[in-house]
Amino acid sequence: MAKSQLTVFLAAPRGFCAGVDRAIQIVERALERYGAPVYVRHEIVHNRHVVEALEKKGAVFVEELDEIPGQFPVVFSAHGVPKAIPAEAERRELMYLDATCPLVSKVHREAEGHFEAGQHIILIGHAGHPEVIGTIGQLPDGAVSLVETAEDAEKIAVEDPTRLAYITQTTLSIDDTIGIIAVLKRRFPMIHGPRKEDICYATTNRQQAVKAIAEKCDLMLVIGAPNSSNSRRLVEVAMSAGCPSAYLVQKAAEIDWAWFRNIRTVGITAGASAPEILVQEVVGAVRDRFDIVTDEISVTTETTHFKLPRALTA
Repeated sequence: MAKSQLTVFLAAPRGFCAGVDRAIQIVERALERYGAPVYVRHEIVHNRHVVEALEKKGAVFVEELDEIPGQFPVVFSAHGVPKAIPAEAERRELMYLDATCPLVSKVHREAEGHFEAGQHIILIGHAGHPEVIGTIGQLPDGAVSLVETAEDAEKIAVEDPTRLAYITQTTLSIDDTIGIIAVLKRRFPMIHGPRKEDICYATTNRQQAVKAIAEKCDLMLVIGAPNSSNSRRLVEVAMSAGCPSAYLVQKAAEIDWAWFRNIRTVGITAGASAPEILVQEVVGAVRDRFDIVTDEISVTTETTHFKLPRALTA
């Protein structure tokens, strides 16, 4: 029986960003240099495939430092950690490596600068996300207020609207964040913002790539973890940009083939912590069932690269 024809649009850029690549390399280099086990506080990035691959090499993932049974090296995840975490590692005399994405560290520095200038900080982000916890944890309690939606921005009360600044989580939807910032600027005309947008280049590029193919697609598959903020935003962006249906899957085995009924075009992308091998696995699974033509549509070429810590390169 002949296979149905299907056009597959591959969004580019997609998958790993420079911060994720750096974080994974830090764990791998630490294992090479110090031997197993190397402990990692929290998932190094939000992707089970990556985590399981590192576990096979000798990495051990924990949620808190008190789970580390001795003087073993520990790596802090790409999302960043509150200042109390490295302080605790030093108290316990643990050798630690900080894999925080440099773009997240930039937001931390912005927060500290605003605080030193006597400004109260509004953080636009998602409650409970590790990056948000880490950013709030850079400063004393009460120094940062979290805003998740435009509705929150309309309601938030501040003590002194003349001494106010905002920062954002790096993995948000660009369009949603613009709306929230607009509310804050209308309500608080003297609010200070970052000189350069906090949303990272990779998040921006992946969202633009999805927008470039969304209207061409009957269906969009976003490869990423359910706890990956930037991956979940790609699903939202696809739908808002004109794709009738979009789904987040971690791997090909999670595809519901009922989604493909009466589908002629499908878009495929991947969040910034999803490896390309998972993209190709999904493309292969689609090819097994359909006669496909693939068309990769690129909106930009990424050249960003972040250096590894000196402790791993000296």
